[in-house]
This record gives sequence, structure tokens and C-alpha cells, in this order.
Amino acid sequence: MKNLNAITGFILSFFLATLCATVSCRSNGSRGGADRTPLFTNFIYEGQDPVYEKNPVTEGEFYIPILQGCYPDPSITRKGGNYYLVASSFAFFPGVPIFQSNDLINWKSIGHVLDRESQLKVYDIPMSAGIYAPDIQYNPHNDMFYMITTQFAGGFGNMVVKASDPAGDWSDPIKLDFEGIDPALFFDDDGKAYVVHNDAPEKGKELYEGHRVIKIWDYDVENDQVVQGSDQIIVDGGVDLSKKPIWIEAPHLYKKNGKYYLMCAEGGTGGNHSEVIFSGTHPKGPFKPAKKNPILSQRHLAKDRSDKVDWAGHADLVETSDGEYYGVFLAVRPNEKERVNTGRETFMLPVDWTGEFPAFVGGMAPLPTKLRSPKGATYQLNQEAWFLNGNFTYQDDFKDSVLNDRWIGVRGPRETFAKPSPKGLVIEPFATTIQEMKPTSTLFHRQQHNFFKASTLIHYKPGSEKDLAGLVCYQREGFHYVFGLTKQGKDYYIVLERTAEGKADVLASAKVDLEQPITLEVRAEGDAYQFHYGKDKEQLNSLGEVVSGDILSTDVAKGFTGALIGLYSTSGNEILPGKAD
Repeated sequence: MKNLNAITGFILSFFLATLCATVSCRSNGSRGGADRTPLFTNFIYEGQDPVYEKNPVTEGEFYIPILQGCYPDPSITRKGGNYYLVASSFAFFPGVPIFQSNDLINWKSIGHVLDRESQLKVYDIPMSAGIYAPDIQYNPHNDMFYMITTQFAGGFGNMVVKASDPAGDWSDPIKLDFEGIDPALFFDDDGKAYVVHNDAPEKGKELYEGHRVIKIWDYDVENDQVVQGSDQIIVDGGVDLSKKPIWIEAPHLYKKNGKYYLMCAEGGTGGNHSEVIFSGTHPKGPFKPAKKNPILSQRHLAKDRSDKVDWAGHADLVETSDGEYYGVFLAVRPNEKERVNTGRETFMLPVDWTGEFPAFVGGMAPLPTKLRSPKGATYQLNQEAWFLNGNFTYQDDFKDSVLNDRWIGVRGPRETFAKPSPKGLVIEPFATTIQEMKPTSTLFHRQQHNFFKASTLIHYKPGSEKDLAGLVCYQREGFHYVFGLTKQGKDYYIVLERTAEGKADVLASAKVDLEQPITLEVRAEGDAYQFHYGKDKEQLNSLGEVVSGDILSTDVAKGFTGALIGLYSTSGNEILPGKAD
């Protein structure tokens, strides 16, 4: 996957995640009354992107991306009339979100593949470690679903899990005995199975920075392990080694009309990203590239194009029951300052495979906001049933006994601190803060629009200056905004703190009366973010000036995740109010 030649081995050897003992993360539950544990109610997230206002969907159309926000590296498979899609989750917990659709445009969340601590050991890793590039495949020979991925945590490395029902429980991970990243399974018509993946060249044969290879192994389905000694390199460098192609990765094998096709990403996950295709007469090659490569990219287009979509690549194909093809892939929607706050998202295009090679329809032209729906598909707008895209409003009063799948923790399970109740969401504070590379008591929702509002009503009286609860806008531990309530002396304060490259600065603070609950709200218009608070949600006060969302952008904070909006609580607060506004 993403420019990891220098760090792959380091992450695998160093970040052997160990279980964070709950007692060390939690605050002392006996130290305060109920007011000192925050209660969050009426969370509202409202997307307001102008591009969707300018381009409303009409009958027979649907929006892309199909999954907005940080849902990168998509992989898709089909069983009968049902499609299943997964995406990378890095240090998020639970991991590997999984979606189901019967028409490719209306998607339901059906949970997460990795939702147990025995499967996901991301307790002390950087945000962009953890789970990389999951691949989901249905094996018709044994009626099982497989998800293979790389977990940079817990000593796993490459691993596979299985399930007979993708909406049910998946197995504990089976560690696979090979190096490299981005593994994908392929089940041939004769029942044989193979694993393809990205790897480094043999030691001493590296030709340049970013030189990678694609390998293939026989896969023993009975024992769920690669067959030792069966590995071989099937692509060296990329389409044309003489041009020094970089970061050949994310391989997938397909079979059509007796021939085998190998599709890979090339160019790295940034502005040079692309998708390329090869063909051969055997799963192990030799593979020859198509004359027209890449088959998907935005890198050659004008930089100043309107409603720009960029970084397209890392794709996977699926055949419909009617013999048509579609491809899912990642891309980004940068804001007016080229910031990538919504992260890498899941897009989809039809694929024309009437010729020898597949080609993404419109994949080399500027990507549109909306497309014609697949045959027989009708775009749904029912918030309760579907995972919406375009401009939408999501509201949660937290009165259900189980959290919605869109809510995630970081590095640890949500259930250890987030407690839905008939009154709302109680977040029991840990002593850790979001500055730390540990599980935190923060419930996160992905930022899914460049223009949005997110608000919540908080019932809370901090007991001391060590207590804080509120909203956060978060990229990773060293890049975020905290907008919360705390105490100093006998007074209560609302504070706004900016952290960039680990350096924290209090931007503004104000005394507040907490005899009644307070609405906290963040609004973003592209790169411009502003924070508001008040007892009357119709007449909110701003805290501080408009601030830049630069630190929430993937290209500034680095890494592979998008911005998150969090409901946050800690008993280890170190933010002190400055001069009150």
C-alpha cells in the first residue's frame, strides 16, 4: 500500500501491541458524582457540500463516492444477488467496516469484520498502522467468505479470517507466513487458490526508492496457509521497469474467458495514483501489461478543474449476475485549499470489458459527482435503512442499546467507555487524553463533507481541572482541536485548544454556567472551521476566531486516515483556560 518500503519492517517488529489494562486507562469511578460523568444527547451531523446542492440526483442517478469519509482501499465480492464491500480501518476499533447491497448503489452497514479484542490488537500504535487494505472474497467451492489483510499490530502481519455469514461472527485471525502487504485471495474455477501481494524486491536488488514487486503463492484452503516454496514474482516494478514505476501494490486476480488478469495500483496513494492491468494464461503468469495503461487515474488532468476528485486508484472489480462489471476504488475530494480532510473515500464506476482488457468508464476523465444507476437499481433516501451519501443529516439520541456502526473508537473497543442509555450517551472518562498513543474515551464519527455542521447537547459538571468533556476534531494524536468544558478553581470554562505536530496552544476560553446543559457545535466551510456553544441552540456564541482545518488534513498531518469528529471525555486533562473571552 502506501509508501512503506522504509517502514514496513520497522512497524511489524516494533509495534507488537499489548493489551492496555482497563484499570490503567480508566478514571477512578468512585471519585465523583453523576454530574462528573458527561451525558451526550441529540448528536446531529449535517452535510452541506455545495457540489451536491448544484447537482441533485434525479430518477435513475446516484452519487459517487458511495462511501464518504475515511473508507479507503475498498474491496468487493458477490454471492448470488448480494454484494459485500470492506475498507481499511487502521487503528479504528472495531475494524474493517463491512457493507452489503443488492444493487451496488444502496449500501447497508452490516457491522465490522474485526470486532473482538482477540482479532484486533491496535492498543498502542500510530493512527496509520493497524489494518491495511483488506480484501474480501467469496469462495463458492466451500461457501465461505474470506477477508485477508495486513495488521501492523499484535505481531500478526498478514492474516486471514473466515465466515459463513459476512454479517455474523468472523473467525479469529490466522497468521500467514509471508512478508509484504496488500494480500488478496483468488479462487480459481478448479478449486485451487492463490494469494497475491506487494513485497520488496530481493535484498540487494532494489533499483530505486519505491521499487516494489508483486508475488503470488499457492494457498492451501484446507489448512489456511500459503504453500512454502511456491512463491514467485509475477510483476517487477510495474508496467515498464525502465521508467522506474513506484509502489506497485494492491493486486487482484480475475479470470475471464479462460485468461487471467492481474490488476494493481501504481504510483503511490497520492497525486500520482493510478490503476494498471496485465494479462496471462496462468495465475502465475507470465503477465504482460495492456498497451493502454493506466485504466484509471486523475493524475494527468488540469490541477484547477472544478469539483475536483483526485488520487484515484487501489481498485477492485465485481461482475454482476447479468455479466456486467463495476469497479470500486479510492479517491479524494480536496477542499478549496487542496486539503484532504474527508480522507480517502470509496468511489465506483462502471467497467467496460467488451474488449480484451477491462477499462473504467470515464476513469481517465474528471470524475463526476453522479452517475446513471445500474440496470434495475433505484436510489433510496431512507436514512434508517441505508448508509447515505450526498448531502444528508444523521441524528442520534443514543437511546438504542447498541451503538450505530458509524461510531468507532480508536485503539480500543467503544463498549469500554461509551454507554447508550434511555437518557443518552454516557462516556466514562479514561485518564488518558487524545494526545496519547493509547485507547481514549472518545466516540468518533467520520467527517464526510468539506462543508458540515456537527453538534451535541452535553450535560456535565467537571469536578476539577483534570476533568474535561466535549467535542474534538481529530486527525491523529498530534493533530487535533479540543473544544470542551473543564474547571479552574470554582469556575467552569469552555476551552478551545489546537494541537499541531504535538504542540498544543489554547486559542480561546470563556467562563460558562453549567446549571443547564450546553450545546457544542463545530461548523466547517472548506478549510474554515469555527466552534460555537450556548444554552439556546438557535443562538450560539462563537469561541475564538475562525481557524484553519489544515491540521485535520491527510496531506498535512500525514498518514492515511481522514478527519474524525469525536465526543470526548477524560479525567487526565492538561488544558488550562487562558484569559477568558
